[in-house]
Amino acid sequence: MTGRNVRTASPAGAGGNNLFSLEGEVALITGAGTGLGLAMARRMAFAGAKVILAGRRAGLLREAAEAIGPQAGFVACDVTRLKDANRVVARAGRLFGPVTILVNNAGVHLKKPALETSDEDLLAVLKIHVLGAHALTRAVLPDMLRRKHGSILFVASMASLFGIPRVLAYSAAKTACLGMVRSLATEVSPAGIRVNAVAPGWIETAMSRQAMANDPARKRRILARTPLGRFGDPDDIGAAAVYLCSPAAKFVNSASASIATS
Repeated sequence: MTGRNVRTASPAGAGGNNLFSLEGEVALITGAGTGLGLAMARRMAFAGAKVILAGRRAGLLREAAEAIGPQAGFVACDVTRLKDANRVVARAGRLFGPVTILVNNAGVHLKKPALETSDEDLLAVLKIHVLGAHALTRAVLPDMLRRKHGSILFVASMASLFGIPRVLAYSAAKTACLGMVRSLATEVSPAGIRVNAVAPGWIETAMSRQAMANDPARKRRILARTPLGRFGDPDDIGAAAVYLCSPAAKFVNSASASIATS
């Protein structure tokens, strides 16, 4: 299912010679109905990009796109349906033109002791974070390579940079994302395509609240080792995503930008 908002309000764009402008770019963002994905979509639209919000809940995506404005559309999809990746990218392209920015943000969290993490648990987490991201990346790359222009952004995690107990599946998946970033960047950057990752610390989202549910001691430990002494806002990640996909970061490649290291 696809939808395009046709409101007549003028889009908010960075414009001019602003290094942080995304004018002329078309961004496909997965997991964009809520949380970090929605924050990145809003910020990219404000910077001038056309944005396509992708996720499983069409109604939520439609509301989010309408709130952003006429430069936003949506594609309802499930990134774990790997064979649908080419169709998803084609549907996104019919809204605003070829995708020039892909943000692999869709993900799930799993909090379990390692001994209780089943094979099925691990495979389910890997399928959305790793296989789904790989399938969409493979789908957008041919056109980016032909045009010699594009930016691919993965959302990693601080869990991919240091050990955190009881999140084995999530840590494995996010670490695999960083491996894909490094390998892809060396392979496609000669053709003008940059590949980076943003690794958020603890950001105030529904997923982070679920991860700390009924565990106030964990919340205190997290805040104690976070230099700013507070959780981040999704907009902080939105701003970082705009930078990494903008001309301001034209020499930033194969980087994993840590936000609020804890």
